[in-house]
Amino acid sequence: MLQFKFLLWALAQMLQRKIKHNPDCAQYVKGKRLVFQIRTASGSGRHYVIENGAIRSFKDAQAAFIRGVGSKDLTISGDFREVMWFQGLTAFLQPPKIISPYDRTTF
Repeated sequence: MLQFKFLLWALAQMLQRKIKHNPDCAQYVKGKRLVFQIRTASGSGRHYVIENGAIRSFKDAQAAFIRGVGSKDLTISGDFREVMWFQGLTAFLQPPKIISPYDRTTF
């Protein structure tokens, strides 16, 4: 489980670095606002916020929600278009020689 938590933390760090150093990646997230969580069924996971051309990550999703919207219980269902957008963002993490230039436009 510790490895999974580390991978989720590393994902945020790698995305932040790509956004900072890759103009195409920075353009891809520009103007995008997205809040999502990646977690296991047991509840271990991480909360991510993409906003203002940057990504932030929180270890404890519940604490992040409490800070943001109060102590209400939330149910979030996903949007397939946002999942596809995020998949396009993670494509920036591939080594440049592996990915071919393809359209990463927002939906």
